[in-house]
Parts: sequence; C-alpha cells; structure tokens
Amino acid sequence: MQDLWKHYPTIARKLEAVNALINQRLSTPHPGVHDLLAACAQEQGKLLRPGLFLLFSQLGDKQHQDEQQLTKIAASLELLHRASLIHDDIIDDSPLRHGTITIQAEYGKDIAVYAGDLLFTVFFQILIETMNGTSYMEYNATAMKKLLLGELNQMHARFDQRQTIAAYLENINGKTAALFKLACSEGAYFGHTDQAVTACAARIGTNIGISFQIFDDILDYASSTKILQKPVLEDISQGVYTSPLLFAATAHPGEFASYLDKRQNISAQEIKQVAQLVRQYGGIEQAKQLAHTYTEKALADIDQLPSNETTQKIRKIALTLLKRNF
Repeated sequence: MQDLWKHYPTIARKLEAVNALINQRLSTPHPGVHDLLAACAQEQGKLLRPGLFLLFSQLGDKQHQDEQQLTKIAASLELLHRASLIHDDIIDDSPLRHGTITIQAEYGKDIAVYAGDLLFTVFFQILIETMNGTSYMEYNATAMKKLLLGELNQMHARFDQRQTIAAYLENINGKTAALFKLACSEGAYFGHTDQAVTACAARIGTNIGISFQIFDDILDYASSTKILQKPVLEDISQGVYTSPLLFAATAHPGEFASYLDKRQNISAQEIKQVAQLVRQYGGIEQAKQLAHTYTEKALADIDQLPSNETTQKIRKIALTLLKRNF
C-alpha cells in the first residue's frame, strides 16, 4: 500500500503539498530538536486520512473551495495521527513502524513523549487557523477524545480473557475509526457538499476505519515481520486480544487458558502456539467475516453518494484499503 495514491495524480500532488506544509511546520533552527522533528516530519506512512479527506472534498463545489485551507486541514489530520502513533509506540515499546525504527526506540521514551506532544500543539494551531468558529472545532475535540478513550479502554482490557467482540469493536471505533470518520466528514464539509453527503461521509469513514483495523489485527496472525514491517504477535505478549484471538478463545476457552493465564510471562514459543490455535479454530476466518460486514456497510453508503468520477475513486480506494492478501 506504499503506492496507494499513485493512480490518483491529483490527490498525489495535493499530498505533496500536505507533506511540504508538515515539514515547514516541524522545522526548527534549534539544534537540540532539529533531527528529532525532521524524523517526525519524514515519517510519511500511507497518508490514508489526509488522502481520504482530499478525495471527499472533491465531491463538493470547487469554486467555493480554499485550497490552502484544505491543505492545512489535511495536514492536521496527519499530524494528529502521527502524534498518536508516537505515543502508542512508547506504550507498546515498539522498535519498528513501517520497517523504520520508531522515535522512542531511537531517541528514548522521554524525548518521544515531548515529540508527540509537540505534534499535538501544531495540530491545534492549524485547527485555529482553519476552522475556528465552525462546528468542526468541537468535532475535532470529540474525535481526539474518542481516540484516547479507545486506547485507554484497550489498556484497561489488557490480559482480560472475558473481553467480548462488542467491547473490542467499541475500542477500535474510538482508537481507529474516529479519525477516519473525521477525515471523511471534514472533507465533505470543507469541500462544500450538502449536509446529507457530509453525514454519509461520516458513516463511510467509520465503517472503513473499523474494517481497516480488523484487517490490521488479522495481519498480525497471518503475516511475517518482513511483510508487516513490525514485530508480529506482539499484541498477545502485551495482553491486547484482538478479534481473531477473541473469536477462537471465546469458543474454546479451555484450549487457550493455560497460555493466556501466563499474561506477560508467556514465551515466544507459546505465543506461536496460541497463534496456531487461533488459525486452527477459525479465528482468522471469523474476523475476516466481521471485517467484510463493515466493508459492505461502507460500500453501500458510497453507492448513496452522487454518481460521478470522484465517487468511483472513493469506491476504488475503499476496496483497495479493505482488500488484503493473507
């Protein structure tokens, strides 16, 4: 998915402007933090959220659009995402993300905390510049709160073998889907679509986000570190039980209890045995079915958007994001 936007040259060009703005906002003459902020700026990832924002903005009236405003809002979404990832990596003690050493692994946890906080301040500055006085100031605050509550709820549920699929979905609705929802609905709103399209965009973003996270959790059981570009199965050792494990362990608790009762003391070999049990008892297949349910919801709402070239692009991107090879 590194070349996700290569077939959408208009969006790709706009994303170059988004990256340029992020680089500009994170540049500093201070020698003590220059390299750190440069690393924060250069971690581009897939730019999913700003790309979706820009796509949905194209549904609106282009004559009334402010390109500078759209670039800034797209950058704000990416900054919020990157800040949350830096803090996630600190909590998870993750050495790699997208095949690159993480900020916390290279510079240390203390500095990484401040780096994440600094990205949040730049995010807030851009919000003030672009949407002060609109309802989306509150929507951004709500999305950020949902993101953080999702992460906190996930932390609270660590090593809890009684966790349900419903609780899992509630957590990812916050920690992942809230930002996808914000990106899509903001794009429609600031692109000057009507209220019905903006509401539809919010639903699409939510369902794309949920399905995307479920598929990401499946990859942890179905991929290698080389493919996934992060250590696989680390969620189990950290007590984060995602849908493939929850489906299998709920149906066959006795098979998993002896392993999961060891909590953080579970060995690497035992983790591999848990993963084998997840595959044996159909956890991956059930998780795929769950993801497809949300994919279909997203596609059904996309079909309710105005019928034009942009909607077709949105559908193709959604299918690309929500179609994985295992």
